[in-house]
Amino acid sequence: MAGHSKWKNIQRRKNAQDAKRGKLFMKLAKEIYVAAKTGGGDPASNSALRLVIEKAKAANMPSENIERAIKKATGNQEHTNYEEIRYEGYGPGGVAVMVVCLTDNKNRTASNVRVAFSKNGGNLGETGCVSYLFERKGLLVIAREGLDIDEDEMLLQAIEAGAEEMETTEDSFEIYTTPETFEEVKEQLEQQGFTFASAEITMIPQTYTTLAGDDLKKMLKLIDTLEDDDDVQEVYHNLDESVLEDE
Repeated sequence: MAGHSKWKNIQRRKNAQDAKRGKLFMKLAKEIYVAAKTGGGDPASNSALRLVIEKAKAANMPSENIERAIKKATGNQEHTNYEEIRYEGYGPGGVAVMVVCLTDNKNRTASNVRVAFSKNGGNLGETGCVSYLFERKGLLVIAREGLDIDEDEMLLQAIEAGAEEMETTEDSFEIYTTPETFEEVKEQLEQQGFTFASAEITMIPQTYTTLAGDDLKKMLKLIDTLEDDDDVQEVYHNLDESVLEDE
């Protein structure tokens, strides 16, 4: 994973996401709704809800929006049923792409995802065609700014907390865990006084594909188009975005 900082990729796209803050809040509200509907409205006993609430707060989502989504899920007035659907396919140049959606209309979502791929040089594939290229991991990101700890000491604390490995960049410590130990490692590090710039269970590519020229432009347009869709919650891909760092 060295040289392919997940957090740098997130930061690089942050300005575009900030411009779509209303859409981001809507997607987070949907995710909160599903977590509360599935596991109950108490974050203390619902780890999935607790995690998405932290994600929403990190995105500066207003507390009233969070509470409203929970109340809708746990009340009797809301009858919307969202279904999670995952699509897999290839972008330009063979980049592996997985798209995770929450939708109340499968036909609409399938059509939108298919059009996004076809218009941007990609194609949808069968279930399982690219998922083997990704590994589900917990990812905890600690910003280094203002933090008085060196890499060796941070690695020691992460390993002692139960982490699998750590990647260090100029800006951050990126700590990887198994999905099963994510909550425990997060809690242990919080008890040590660390706070997280990002904390999520995500899909990490095992290999990366490098693009340039028109293929790169089309791939970035494909990602933007998918992320802009109201039904799309996450877009995972194995594009090597390090080529964008100097742009």
